[in-house]
Amino acid sequence: MKRPAPHTTEGGGGRLLVPLYVHPAAHPEEWAALVAAAPGLYAVVLNMADGPGSGPDPAFRDVAGRLRRAGARLLGYVDTGYGRRPPRAVAADVLRHRRWYGVDGVFFDQAAAGAALLPRYRGLVTAARLLGARTVVLNPGTHPDPGYAALADLLVTFEGTWEEYRRAGVPAWTADHPPGRFCHLVHAVPPDRAGQVARTAEARGAGVHCAVPGTGANPWCSVPRTGDRALGSAR
Repeated sequence: MKRPAPHTTEGGGGRLLVPLYVHPAAHPEEWAALVAAAPGLYAVVLNMADGPGSGPDPAFRDVAGRLRRAGARLLGYVDTGYGRRPPRAVAADVLRHRRWYGVDGVFFDQAAAGAALLPRYRGLVTAARLLGARTVVLNPGTHPDPGYAALADLLVTFEGTWEEYRRAGVPAWTADHPPGRFCHLVHAVPPDRAGQVARTAEARGAGVHCAVPGTGANPWCSVPRTGDRALGSAR
C-alpha cells in the first residue's frame, strides 16, 4: 500500500504533527491558523470527544474539508486504553473517523509500550490499514519496546512538559531507524523555547515534533510555535 510522502515545514525546522483538541466553533482562529499553515504540516489530529464522538459534527466536518483542500494530512484520534480497549471498539472509531471526516489515517493514543502487547497492536494497525488508514501513528508517549517501531509510520516516543523534555534521554536502538519514524510532543513550552524544542528533537533523532505553550488537563488547546511566533501568524 503506497503511503503519502511526508510534508516539510517552513524554514526546514522539522515537521509538525499538530494535536489541536478544541472545538472549531469555539476556537476558529486556531483552526484557521492550521489551514493557513497546512502545506508545512506532517499532519493534524482531529479529536472530537476523545475519539470521533457519537455522530458527525458539522463544525469538524467543515474544518476537516478546509484542511484537506489546503493540503493537510488528517489523522483521527482513537484511544486504545493502553491495550485494554476491545479491538472491535477501536476499529469502530477508526471507521467513524473515515466515514464522517474523511481522515487519511489514525492517531492511536494511549498506546502500550511493553513487548507483551505487540501482537495486539500489530492487529490494531493491520485493521486500521484494512479500513483505509494510509498513515498510522502510535503514541505511547515514551520509548516503547523496539518492536513497535516496525508497526506504525510514526511513533511518538515523548509526550510531556518542556522541563521533562530537557531531562529526557534516547535509547540506542532508535539510531537504527530514520528520524522520520519518530515524533516528540512537548507542552508547557515557554515562548522563547519553541525553536530549541525543534533543535533538540532533531538532535535526538526525531524528525517530527510539536511545541505548544499549553498546560493543565488539556495542553493541546493552542497551535504550536515555530521559532519566536505562533504557527500561521504574520512574520
